[in-house]
Amino acid sequence: MGTPYPNPISPTRTRVGWIGIGVMGAAMATRLLSAGYSVTVYARTPSKAQPLQFLGAQLADSPFHLAQLCDVVFTMVGHPQDVRSNVLHPETGILSGISPNSVTVDMTSSHPALAREIFTAARAKNCWSVDAPVSGGDIGAREGKLAILAGGDASVVEWLAPLFDILGKATYVGPAGSGQSCKIANQIVVGGNLLGLSEGLVFAEQAGLDVRQFMEAVRGGAAGSMVMELFGERMIGRDFRPGGFAEYMVKDLGMGVDVVEESEDERVVVLPGAALCKQLYSGMVANEDGKLGTQGLITAIERLNGK
Repeated sequence: MGTPYPNPISPTRTRVGWIGIGVMGAAMATRLLSAGYSVTVYARTPSKAQPLQFLGAQLADSPFHLAQLCDVVFTMVGHPQDVRSNVLHPETGILSGISPNSVTVDMTSSHPALAREIFTAARAKNCWSVDAPVSGGDIGAREGKLAILAGGDASVVEWLAPLFDILGKATYVGPAGSGQSCKIANQIVVGGNLLGLSEGLVFAEQAGLDVRQFMEAVRGGAAGSMVMELFGERMIGRDFRPGGFAEYMVKDLGMGVDVVEESEDERVVVLPGAALCKQLYSGMVANEDGKLGTQGLITAIERLNGK
């Protein structure tokens, strides 16, 4: 039993570990279970793993224990510090328990420098790491239509294809840390789209338009976008249930606009639109709306307009 890299991945032999079973992570782990893979999960609150256990998942009592049981370990947690704790902790972390040639895959939106640090630490233990954050929200997670932005060793990313294909479409974007850099750029684009959609809907309503008719009229033109398709109706229907939390946009955009040079060769990029978007999401957090979905940005625009 077991198929560490480069042995071919198969549902009957490859042992998968999963850490992070929130809205996105639980849906992704469910897809792997439904595809016939043996999945072991770790949860800080074990009771939250019960729905996955009913589907056949096993429960580990620590990231260390989980890593000992698995060939591939996925992490899908909240913040870079959570990634560091789960992967690099010297006593309880994944890399303390992982076997040679096994692979850890971080799908959290995290920091490129941390991804490079994990890659170096993994290679020192004769195993591998891939940074593979995703875009597509809770709908993409449930339907297996996530965009997976993969950084690391190209051959390892290719080896992971049978697992990635269950979750969405993976694109190799470069060496360790590149996946995270790609996700930050993705979030800058998504944030700008969400802001434009929010302002367009607020303006349309105040101009006396039927907002659903407005959206139907423009979705086929240049204003149309995947953001509109995923979140437009949710905004109109006041459905702010999270696929990704608004507070996470503060983190993601902050990794772009608050970056500090790590070497003399790197330059800080001036991103005024992303900075504004980050401040609006920070305002949501300040107003205790950080647990709303990212589409809740429209409430910040409404508040500025006295609604």
